[in-house]
Amino acid sequence: MSKPKVAIIFTGGTISMSIDPRIGAAIPSLENDEILSLVTNIDKYAKLDVINFSNIPGPHMTPHLMMELKEIVEAQLLRDDICGVIVTHGTDTLEETGYLLDLTINNDKPIVMVGAMRNSSELGYDGPSNLAAAVCTAISPLSRKKGTLVVMNNEVNAASEVTKTNTLSLNTFKSLDFGPLGIVDNDEVIFYRKVISRQHIMTNQLNTNVDLIKCVSGMNSKLIECSINTGAKGIILEAMGRGNIPPEALKGVELAIKSNIAVVLVSRCPTGRVMDNYGYEGGGNELRKMGIIFGGDLAGQKARIKLMLALGKTSNLDNIREIIENNQYQ
Repeated sequence: MSKPKVAIIFTGGTISMSIDPRIGAAIPSLENDEILSLVTNIDKYAKLDVINFSNIPGPHMTPHLMMELKEIVEAQLLRDDICGVIVTHGTDTLEETGYLLDLTINNDKPIVMVGAMRNSSELGYDGPSNLAAAVCTAISPLSRKKGTLVVMNNEVNAASEVTKTNTLSLNTFKSLDFGPLGIVDNDEVIFYRKVISRQHIMTNQLNTNVDLIKCVSGMNSKLIECSINTGAKGIILEAMGRGNIPPEALKGVELAIKSNIAVVLVSRCPTGRVMDNYGYEGGGNELRKMGIIFGGDLAGQKARIKLMLALGKTSNLDNIREIIENNQYQ
């Protein structure tokens, strides 16, 4: 019986790094075949088709590069001989790239994002084990129709739900509201639950002119007005609690909405969704009446990706509201 074939797209990140003795810090250095040589016995499970996209740190990834990567991933998924695609990635922006791929690619075959928290010069380098688990996930028929997955530390999470929670821990990627979809155990992926609904924004364009502003006590409209004056087409407002902002910031929100800028409200809390429960000045109820768009339970960085794609698809604010607020196929 022939072994399944998986495309592995290398983009860089800590999984591709080692310590440079000259500076005493990790930098991109490993070749793709060096990483794969550390994944023992993987050839017994799958054939690997390796594609070199880049070798950059996570913070160097940009939304435009994500869209280029999306085109490559999509092309690989259309191949009859490929059962899934793995993307190695820096963990700092992995959840953003994963979410973009999940939103823009409609294919039953799995896309698996994977990285490492320790570089190859450190004791306990986790790159090989994570990559092995990613291969086990990508070749499993059970992974189909689940969208983009993030596999780290033998846990499988949905890219739409997962976030990086710790700067150091190997189990940094967590779905805080609902927990992982499953695990990789004894070289087999086991799923415990499904993603109930997924959304697709079918576009090959995005508008990167979207700012993310975090609300803090005593905040005024200065940062919002700066975004307006520098030509922002969208603003993600990371509000307090259930979706409330200091009253001095209301002027900026009102001005942005009158300037035909899409303003999306999310919470700075790590879990839970924004709602219009509070009717005091700056509360979510007042913001709703002003015309602000509610971003549900999305983290600020993911809401920014989603708004960039929505703006790439349409400039109509009513359509943008429908894309952001309604969890449906677009």
